[in-house]
Amino acid sequence: MATHQVKNLAVLTSGGDAPGMNSAVRAVVRTALHRGLEVYAIYEGYQGMVDGGDNIRKMVWDSVGGILHRGGTVIGSARCAEFRTREGRRKAAYNLVTHGINALVVIGGDGSLTGANLFRQEWPELLAELVEQDKITPEMAQDHAQLAIAGLVGSIDNDMFGTDMTIGADTALHRITEAIDAISSTASSHQRAFVVEVMGRHCGYLALMSAIATGADWFLIPESPPDVEDWEASMVDVLRAGRQAGNRDSIVIVAEGAQDRHGTPITTDRVKTVIEEGLGEETRITILGHVQRGGAPSAFDRWHTTLLGHAAVDEILSGPPDREPQLIGIRENRVASSPLMDCVAKTHAIADLIAAQDYEQAMEMRGGSFKESLRTARTLMRALPHRPEPGQKRLRLAVMNCGAPAQGMNTAVRAAVRLGTDKGHIILGVSNGIEGLIRGEIQEMDWMSVAGWATRGGSELGTNRTEPTKADLYAMARHLEEYEVQGLLMIGGWAGYQSTYQMLLERRNYPAFSIPMICLPAAIDNNLPGSELSVGSDTALNNIMEAVDKIKQYAVASHRCHVVEVMGRDCGYLALMSGLATGAERVYMHEEGITLADLQNDVELLKEGFRQGKRLALIIRNENANEAYTTDVICSIFGEEGRDLFDVRWAVLGHIQQGGDPTPFDRIQATRLAARCVDFLIEEAGKPEPAAVFIGLQAGKVQFGNLEDLPRLVDAKAQRPKRQYWLELQPVAKTMALPGPMSRSNP
Repeated sequence: MATHQVKNLAVLTSGGDAPGMNSAVRAVVRTALHRGLEVYAIYEGYQGMVDGGDNIRKMVWDSVGGILHRGGTVIGSARCAEFRTREGRRKAAYNLVTHGINALVVIGGDGSLTGANLFRQEWPELLAELVEQDKITPEMAQDHAQLAIAGLVGSIDNDMFGTDMTIGADTALHRITEAIDAISSTASSHQRAFVVEVMGRHCGYLALMSAIATGADWFLIPESPPDVEDWEASMVDVLRAGRQAGNRDSIVIVAEGAQDRHGTPITTDRVKTVIEEGLGEETRITILGHVQRGGAPSAFDRWHTTLLGHAAVDEILSGPPDREPQLIGIRENRVASSPLMDCVAKTHAIADLIAAQDYEQAMEMRGGSFKESLRTARTLMRALPHRPEPGQKRLRLAVMNCGAPAQGMNTAVRAAVRLGTDKGHIILGVSNGIEGLIRGEIQEMDWMSVAGWATRGGSELGTNRTEPTKADLYAMARHLEEYEVQGLLMIGGWAGYQSTYQMLLERRNYPAFSIPMICLPAAIDNNLPGSELSVGSDTALNNIMEAVDKIKQYAVASHRCHVVEVMGRDCGYLALMSGLATGAERVYMHEEGITLADLQNDVELLKEGFRQGKRLALIIRNENANEAYTTDVICSIFGEEGRDLFDVRWAVLGHIQQGGDPTPFDRIQATRLAARCVDFLIEEAGKPEPAAVFIGLQAGKVQFGNLEDLPRLVDAKAQRPKRQYWLELQPVAKTMALPGPMSRSNP
């Protein structure tokens, strides 16, 4: 639809609330205003559309200030039986037309989006009926002849076809993993079993991914029931073996829609009874319930919903008048649109397949990554590994960390050790990075040596940024030969990649380096080639977001500009993405630099904003944005120029960004990549010229790159890739900060 055909645009939230809805509403409102539209928020969902009046409110820039960090939906959501009737929809049409609205962004679940599609289909008839009833004029009907609709999926279950992640799912995983991590502490203290129920009537995403993220001992999901008739005995056997192996607790995760292969529901009470009767062990039930959908949204559920809201407005403005409604989602780490009702139909089809007990086809429709995660999770939840096959050639594979600590390193090591051991191979752990390899600090690791590592931050193996000198290479090669290492998994950052590349170059001089080698990206700076997201960067981003939320909470009370310095060295990923996630009005990063003209312009915009009633300004600065204009210098300039209008404070977050336990995303990604790395090493071992590669997520898919191409792909001086996909998000960040780079509203 061309821009001039859209009169006014409205946004509403409907169905169950989900963390991140407010971020989407904010993005829709600010993008629409930036595009020159009048924009309305419809309060209380479809009920507000039917009732009209004060429920349909015109938005200005300030209307959505200060909502980015809030859970739920500030414009409300309500069930509306009246909208299901023709009369109710006619009332809704009248209320829209009288406000000049002929474009809708609907944020909700499949029921809400289905209702929006029906409304659009009936729109011409509804307007004709309103004309007949003299409620509107023929001219008004003509001016609003088409109703454009874009849909965003708000559902913590992540159960909608057409998008890899629904709004709220990542935050729900945060809530679940935080709860289970806490439960594990008390369960371990008393050697107790816990059964935890999570949401997911027709989708096991939350149960499966939280099982991977928390290292649960057993899980049950609707798409793939236990493949044995006597699942109770199998579960008890695994839990008993885990106890005998040294586990002090047992965690079983049950999706609310879990069932056996005959369609009989598997309840938490049933699981509790089975464990108590089978193990004679006290068992407790925790039903997380609506805790999963509450609270502040995660960093991902802030920045990705901002992109979705921005894209929804663009879709409405650019689509042809007769284009069917589109679902705006994330596919392969990019914003993508799909026919709305096709996505709804396929979502319902999966639920129908589960109800019909056609679990194989239901899993096919879930996709390859879901099936891969299921296979990995089932291996990891074993109490002990499979025994090696008689006569099997057992490879000796080494794993190590190198570079600065990154949350998720331990998770990756655990997955590599257990998956490699389960395949019958010997896994060796190299302690203390390159320095440990130089000194020969290598030992065999077994299944239980990595117990509890799935959830821990830091690096239990130890790590550092040391890169080998020419003199070190001999000692490294000698120890690889001494321990008969036949493959190497390097989990780490820039130093790890450079060190592995040096070993590759020295193969001719040191035959011990002629083994398969693979680098798994683990760096909070997200500055590694071949992967759009490094393990640890999501946790660092959430650490920044949580700290900035606290800063904003007190700063807003005192007319203050706060400048926050974040890590990243010469890579601005953390700066830009935390700017999107926290609503910063200005982001300074090394890729763009800082000029005196920039600072002069920003000072004037700050002063004007505070004159107009602004209470808070947030600036994010990458630590190496500019050598001369440091955080301290910027604060001094802003403070001197704005002293009559606002105070200036600064915060250097420092190593708090590297601390804490990894987020669910970093745990899941570390596990997924480690599984692929182990498979690669096994496949390449013994080849005359084994490959040396790096692995990563590119366009949402796991891909490999040749390590020999490393110099071509990186800016060695800046220590970052030459291509950084996230720079494409800068226009969205700037749109959210308009009018002007500084807005008059609270971010």
